[in-house]
Amino acid sequence: MKNINFMLIFALILLQTSVFAQSEPVDSTGLPGDNFSLEGALEMFKISSSPEDFEKRLNEEDNDVNNLDLNEDGEIDYIRVEDKMEGNVHVLILQVPVNENEVQDIAVIEIEKTGEETAILQIEGDEDLYGPEVYAEPFEAEAEMDGKGGPSADIAVYRIVVNVWVWPSVRYIYAPNYVVWVSPYGWRVYPTWWRPWRPHPWRWHYNRCTRYHAHYRVVHTHRVVNAHRVYAPHRRTSVTVKQRTTTVGVKKTKNGAVVTKKTTTRGAVKNPDGNVKAGKKTTTTKTAVKKGDGTVKAGKRTTTETKVQGQNKQGTRKTTTTTKAGKKGNTAGVKKTKTTTTTKRKKN
Repeated sequence: MKNINFMLIFALILLQTSVFAQSEPVDSTGLPGDNFSLEGALEMFKISSSPEDFEKRLNEEDNDVNNLDLNEDGEIDYIRVEDKMEGNVHVLILQVPVNENEVQDIAVIEIEKTGEETAILQIEGDEDLYGPEVYAEPFEAEAEMDGKGGPSADIAVYRIVVNVWVWPSVRYIYAPNYVVWVSPYGWRVYPTWWRPWRPHPWRWHYNRCTRYHAHYRVVHTHRVVNAHRVYAPHRRTSVTVKQRTTTVGVKKTKNGAVVTKKTTTRGAVKNPDGNVKAGKKTTTTKTAVKKGDGTVKAGKRTTTETKVQGQNKQGTRKTTTTTKAGKKGNTAGVKKTKTTTTTKRKKN
């Protein structure tokens, strides 16, 4: 009976943990990595029989892993997989051909064989898409009851690192006759079965990916360090993607104001017809201050700078400032908006 009660309590704890992880409110970071599930990629690798099979699963719409459109052509990008091997280390690089000249790494699965039948892995999101030090790894929960016993005994649940040696894909790449996988596909060269689809809204994509969160977690501790040294010289980045980066920062000032700043930079690009599209930088700053009388004063400032290349370079700066104040619980409040547009034109 004691063992049955223990198992029931353990199952309830796991269920609550899973539900909490899926229902916890989150928001988009504004970075491209929001549209590629690191946890989902690990699940695809776990159930795959080989790197080739893994690449296919990443690019199947029904698996809801990939929602990337890095070149902004209105269609999902094809993810290619390339393996780099050195001794007991494998690094599976997931990358997108952005155009005929550029490739952008999305993430890398770093694997190390640590014993005859043991191996560990992590997937690291590329810094240009996820920001620094974003990793995901498989985990299992282990329960431990204190020595007191009784109906009110405390149970501690620990998440432990998983031995991935039992995964078919891991055993495949460590087989003696394994031939290192390099995807034969690239820019405008795709498998016949693949058909791109239009990107889904971020919230829709996130909700579809929550099924992968029960067995994989995002962490900020790098465990597979030897594999990363193998990967570093092979990392590839795209200038096009860097020109469309978004940074998000949150800070609290001395007077208690909470300031959120989001900056999106889009570099000037040349269209197929030869015309140059303007580069644009948009910065949105939100400020919320709670006063002693319960009034919350919220401010929003958006600054957009547009630059056009050419003989007569023109720059436009548009600033919109919105201030809203109201009592706590009163969402109507008082709202004031002011817009200023300034245009500078370079003399001939």
